[in-house]
Amino acid sequence: MAAVEKNNEDSEEKAGFGKGAGFEKKAGFEKEVRELVETGYSGVEEAILACKNCPLHETATNKVIGKGSRTPKVLFIGEAPGKNEDEKGIPFCGRAGKELDKMLEYMKLSEEDWAVINTLKCRPPENRNPKKSELEACKPFLAAQITLLDPKVVILLGNTAEKAYCPGKKMEWGVPEKIDGRKVLKIYHPAALIYTRSRIETQHALIDKNRGLWE
Repeated sequence: MAAVEKNNEDSEEKAGFGKGAGFEKKAGFEKEVRELVETGYSGVEEAILACKNCPLHETATNKVIGKGSRTPKVLFIGEAPGKNEDEKGIPFCGRAGKELDKMLEYMKLSEEDWAVINTLKCRPPENRNPKKSELEACKPFLAAQITLLDPKVVILLGNTAEKAYCPGKKMEWGVPEKIDGRKVLKIYHPAALIYTRSRIETQHALIDKNRGLWE
């Protein structure tokens, strides 16, 4: 992934989270994110690759950082890498990726319009749900990525992304909210559409009523 160059003035402004994420800001969190942001996107990538903040790095084949535009209108946030993603180091490259591609086409987003990242950068064993401690370990990286990419809209793909982005908050499906100055929307994770095909029509309805957020 190409590096994003940001000057220090921009980095400090973004790291203040005036247009940032809805994260719970624990002691030292903003300082850690600011330091990451000041290194630019390539620095965040390097920090993720070197991370040993939780045991998941011991079983991961590859860290999965993200893919897509460096100036996206829409930033999708998924859950955690699966088997295919872990093997290739690329998010949404398996069956869920094919569903995501269909969704991007339905949303009429070009390659320059979107990016996708995950709440976790390492695959949990057996694709189990992420633990709270693992989400916390990855949260500074997630916040730094959002701050640097600075999307117009954040789309949370499912409940795990919601738990990471806005802990303790329960958003309604397809009902946008403004969190710390940024528009945020929750829709179904593409994997959910694989196993429950009836949700595709519902997903399309959620997208249709929110097109104004990115068009």
